[in-house]
Amino acid sequence: MTGDVIKTDAVIIGAGPVGLFAVFELGLLDIKTHLIDILDKPGGQCAELYPEKPIYDIPAFPIITGQGLTDGLMEQIKPFDPVFHLQQRVDELKSDGDGGFHLTTDIGTQFETKVVIIAAGGGSFTPKRPPLGGIEDFEGTSVFYSVRRIDDFTDKTILIAGGGDSALDWALNLHPVAKRIILVHRREEFRAAPDSVNKMRALADAGELDFVIGQVMELHGKNGQLESAGIRAKDGEITRLECDTLLPFFGLTMKLGPVADWGLNLEENHIPVDTEKFETSISGIFAIGDINTYPGKLKLILSGFHEAALMARGAHQIVHPDSKLVFQYTTSSSSLQKKLGVK
Repeated sequence: MTGDVIKTDAVIIGAGPVGLFAVFELGLLDIKTHLIDILDKPGGQCAELYPEKPIYDIPAFPIITGQGLTDGLMEQIKPFDPVFHLQQRVDELKSDGDGGFHLTTDIGTQFETKVVIIAAGGGSFTPKRPPLGGIEDFEGTSVFYSVRRIDDFTDKTILIAGGGDSALDWALNLHPVAKRIILVHRREEFRAAPDSVNKMRALADAGELDFVIGQVMELHGKNGQLESAGIRAKDGEITRLECDTLLPFFGLTMKLGPVADWGLNLEENHIPVDTEKFETSISGIFAIGDINTYPGKLKLILSGFHEAALMARGAHQIVHPDSKLVFQYTTSSSSLQKKLGVK
């Protein structure tokens, strides 16, 4: 376990755009939030899968990128001081016997909360496993799909496979602590930010990092410890490179994941909700965004924003049962403007 149990008003599972906007709506109603997400940064699919892809149907923004939308939402929720718990997945959710809920993540972080908001999009992101024979024998000991603590990779000879932002970012971030970084990609061109590519090439030119064009085809080692990997070049020849750690970054897939085991009613891998407050079959657990379903459901970000606003009113009844909820507009309410730090 990782320390004491964290107590809060609300836990939001998923830090995509809808989960982030839920922080704002809950904050206006004096509901404190913690967010949990399997990714290493907020933004969900928008930030991870298409940060530069334009979005055309966000009100007041004729065009905005996924990263731009994420950045704006992060700025908007600053007044409410949300706490993020990234690179974690909620594995267990159960009633605490007193009307609230107890959550435990895959790394042992524990929460006690009055309400739970599931805003996990289509489910949890799962890294794509490369089709390498016997890779399962090395997973968790010398093959990792994410970096949770940089210090764990100190003095390692790390083979990083992939050509996107994650591969380049970790090649650069782990370079200062690793014994050696070997970056393998099947072609010269990358799908990563140009600045990251330029920094990587500068390190390679200086002999401080190895960049190899090819594909990882074989893993060699014993007792879960990687010793080398076979890399196939364009001409088909396979060369063994010594390494003790492999970080494969080949993208993500979506799976419903542990949500399926939480006792909620499900309908074709979606969570049915009411349309008054978007509560699930379990009182105190709400679902907003692409993971929920109801008659007329549209899988749009703007629909998730609407759902977050109504969800917050339902959550208020549970978190502050003795407080009368008075509807107010941010444009005219001095109390709401004070919460937002508007002068």
